[in-house]
Amino acid sequence: MLSAVVFLPLAGALVIALILRGDRLVRWFAVAVTVADLALAGVVFGMYFQDRAGFRLVEQHTWIEPLNIQYLMAVDGLSAPLVLLTGLLGMSAAFVSWGIQTRVREYFVWLLVLQTAVMGVFVSLDFVLFFIFWELELLPMYMLISIWGSGRKEYSAMKFLIFTVSGSAFMLVGLLVLYFSTGTFDMRELPEQIDLAGKLLVPAATLFFAFFVAFSIKLPVWPVHTWLPDAHTDAPTAVSVMLAGVLLKMGGYGLIRICVTMFPEVTRDYAWLLVTLAVVSILYGATVTLRQTDLKRLIAYSSVSHMGFVMLGISSVGGVAGSVSSVGLNGAAMQMFTHGTITGLLFVVAGLIYERTHTRHIPDLGGLASQMPFTAAVFVVAGLASLGLPGLSGFVSEVLVFIGAFSVWAWPTAAAVIGIILAAGYILWMIQRVLTGPSLERYAQVKEVTIVEAVPMVVLVVAIVVVGLYPGVLIDSFDAAIAPIILEMQFP
Repeated sequence: MLSAVVFLPLAGALVIALILRGDRLVRWFAVAVTVADLALAGVVFGMYFQDRAGFRLVEQHTWIEPLNIQYLMAVDGLSAPLVLLTGLLGMSAAFVSWGIQTRVREYFVWLLVLQTAVMGVFVSLDFVLFFIFWELELLPMYMLISIWGSGRKEYSAMKFLIFTVSGSAFMLVGLLVLYFSTGTFDMRELPEQIDLAGKLLVPAATLFFAFFVAFSIKLPVWPVHTWLPDAHTDAPTAVSVMLAGVLLKMGGYGLIRICVTMFPEVTRDYAWLLVTLAVVSILYGATVTLRQTDLKRLIAYSSVSHMGFVMLGISSVGGVAGSVSSVGLNGAAMQMFTHGTITGLLFVVAGLIYERTHTRHIPDLGGLASQMPFTAAVFVVAGLASLGLPGLSGFVSEVLVFIGAFSVWAWPTAAAVIGIILAAGYILWMIQRVLTGPSLERYAQVKEVTIVEAVPMVVLVVAIVVVGLYPGVLIDSFDAAIAPIILEMQFP
């Protein structure tokens, strides 16, 4: 099942590259592949949700026997929702790519390869396999931005590549040291092996920071965030959806799966650093967002702020032994999912507005609600979810993060709340400037979105509302994976 979920998009990419001809046929085929992959991801999540304990749907085969490298895939409560999120946003990206006119076959090949790479990261439990999928994501993302982007697209693509490869170098060193210390790449066995006295060739803190650097760049947090606004601004709409929706979550997933799970004591010892970076990212990101006049750049900087909440939730493990709560980590995991759907939807709407008005400059926009009432309603829902309105998914994750972090870091958490106030400011300002006011004559011919373009908007709105009203569908899953981590921290 997991192999099908991971490699179905890659198989679709090969069919497009080698067999299919005709842009319209390629578009429909790519959409069909992503819809099928979303259905499989839903089945995976449903199968895990029925029996939430440990790793499920395990696929394990010997791959490179002399080095003890395995083809090892499985899902648990942390990865199953992220597999569903990847399927959801992959489908959305295919639908919003309907208007691509340049090198259509090549575009959809790279988009589907990107989906395979991200899926692989979330289900791989062999460290080598995890690293291969992690690196595989770089090529399609670079190609998609540099060829189909806008503005300084080559610069932004190269900046993304340099930052991410730099982080990957730290990860590669870390995983090799782990292997030479323990003799295994199996992520299920590594936490226990690391606990054994004298196993590691270097101090655990050194390994922790090697992985921490890689995942912090991908998340990203201040001060290694500068690649993100450029990449978002110059990327095509679908790539921004995937970048904000799931690629950033690879960083948060790595922090929880590797840094927290494998090095719980180091994480607790340096939680003060995590909370410091979290608060700075939240406040810096929100403050800079207030100054943006480019619609996509505004949403991009808001992601820096909102990803700070993921780090804040993770920092809640800094409580003394015996008082560690799972609430903060649950909030961090929830924030990854909810931010993916909310910001993905914001980029969908921003891209569709740009296609019709040919500008992202907020002062030049206005009065679009009269021409695009459906799009305006969806934009308002996404904006209100982003600022944390009760009843929508963003509220749930932020409340969990604040409750978990406040019990450990009272004053830093209180400072981070200012980020919510600033978010209300820039979100409402954006909505007011873009949608309200008198209709502008230059946009008199702007038309509402088509049915094809409306599909991902409706699906993402449903996801935001359902999780906002019934968060237990995700919290129960995340808690099944996080509870054992917390138990290990309380009773090492």
